Amino acid sequence: MKFVNKMLLLGMLSVGLFACSDDKEDNTKSNTINGETGEANDVFTKAEWYPGGELGTTSNEQGCYSNPSPYVENNGMYMNFKKGETFFENDYTLNTFPRRGLGPAWIRPGCLYCHPSYGHGKRQTTYNADMQGNGYLLVVYHPTAGTTSQGVSYAANSYITEVTGMPQTRAMSPFLPPIDESGIHIQWLNATDEHNNTFPDGETYSLIYPEVTIDESAFNTNPKPENYEVRLESTIGVYGSALLDAISDDSLKDQYAKEAPYVSLNPAMWDKTSNDWAPSAWYTLADGAKRIKKFTYALTRGSLQDGPGANAIWNITNVTRSDRHYLYSTKAWAKAMSEEESVISTIQNSGSAKTSLLHPYYADGSKDSISYMVNKLLGLNTKADADEYAKHFVSNGQEEMSDADYYDFMVWHRGLAVPMARDLNKKQVQKGKQLFAEMGCATCHRPSWETGNDDYWKDAVVKGQGELPTYAHQTIWPYTDMIQHKLHMINDIRTGWCRTTPLWGRGLSEQETGASDRLHDCRARNVIEAIMWHGYSSESDAYTASQKFYNLSKEDRDAVVAFIDAI
Repeated sequence: MKFVNKMLLLGMLSVGLFACSDDKEDNTKSNTINGETGEANDVFTKAEWYPGGELGTTSNEQGCYSNPSPYVENNGMYMNFKKGETFFENDYTLNTFPRRGLGPAWIRPGCLYCHPSYGHGKRQTTYNADMQGNGYLLVVYHPTAGTTSQGVSYAANSYITEVTGMPQTRAMSPFLPPIDESGIHIQWLNATDEHNNTFPDGETYSLIYPEVTIDESAFNTNPKPENYEVRLESTIGVYGSALLDAISDDSLKDQYAKEAPYVSLNPAMWDKTSNDWAPSAWYTLADGAKRIKKFTYALTRGSLQDGPGANAIWNITNVTRSDRHYLYSTKAWAKAMSEEESVISTIQNSGSAKTSLLHPYYADGSKDSISYMVNKLLGLNTKADADEYAKHFVSNGQEEMSDADYYDFMVWHRGLAVPMARDLNKKQVQKGKQLFAEMGCATCHRPSWETGNDDYWKDAVVKGQGELPTYAHQTIWPYTDMIQHKLHMINDIRTGWCRTTPLWGRGLSEQETGASDRLHDCRARNVIEAIMWHGYSSESDAYTASQKFYNLSKEDRDAVVAFIDAI
């Protein structure tokens, strides 16, 4: 049976799943938002007004991506939440408490650059780390397997090792950034699909995609990378992440097993032969505990406490803490900086004073000793290097980020609510929901989940500080199956596998961030473009659903868009 026919079967299955997922919802409660009453109607249950469940939904529409959840407000965590919020909303500095420690190289000086108003990043035409809304992370990888001129072998689609997996483009003086931004080039190109970008009724749409290159000379590393290509991946909204973390591994396994007979799943996640998890689907946490990978487009993280937030607050800014006394850096960058004459001379002239940020690199002041220390200290980038890093950079027991501050940050991150749904009383939105199911979109954008016990992983720092917000046994409506699929787009995401992005709250993006850009690299500027990119290739896992949308009337297309914007 051809793959597209399998997707037809999935589409039929999803209609039933979409409808029956509401059966056990309590329809007795109501709420009001912008004059609308959040009650059940013929199409939506009362629960669907609360995408994050009763513990994780905010009814305040303004600034809604940044609101605390009811759990936070009802459990005495509001002040911790507000303190944690300051670490997200303010820039980090080189040497000013409480947000000191930026560098020696960094990706962004603060979180809001990537997550404007806590939402999805915005499409960029040039790469500037200090541009508000630039949520792009550079993905620099080897498109094919090979061996470097130094004799190091690498696999196809593997990240280059000369720069960090999320490459840095800024550094403290006198160090040069691992990648010079002037050598990064983004060009937006037009694409034409099999329909000539025109619906049957004559309405047209546009499709664009990025072509990204980085000059070899832009890499301030030794050695410089070989055989590499570049892709862009933009951040998604951070709200509701803890609700996704509360989905149990058993529930995830059930979803994989349901989809496995109909679609090809990433073999790194699912073993088709055994009909069970692949060994590489498990993520091993710091204490040896294991979780199924569920975060990031590439499914690289298995817990929020060692995932998008906890990891980013360290590697984006390079701000260390008690459980991460090592840098986010590479040996190739450290070596290049140790050979840079301007770096050595500046440290000679400015690093002798013990109060100088350059003093740890000064040694006895000779060129050879400075070169040695720069190479050594900038290369302290593994857990094994933690004690050595602390010896040189932690003074008087003062962490760059204290345990208490990190705890507040995680209360904030786990405490972010999901916006309440809107316009569910409107006939257009109700029609859109029905069409969304009939087209098969709900197969990958699974409407609802039941969270488990939410036995969240507690890292060493959190264990010593207190409890975090929890969301056990909630019905949530993220509209994602948490599984990777392939759309086979031009200049696609690295490996082609991309986790289904949650749709909840995305309709408020224009209001909150000033842009409605969608998909992993912001190539879709609106919902229509996003849907038509899903069907650009006949090999796409969503090709059948996209073609059904293409053949809808203008009125029905608008209804689908209205529904997606409402949830």
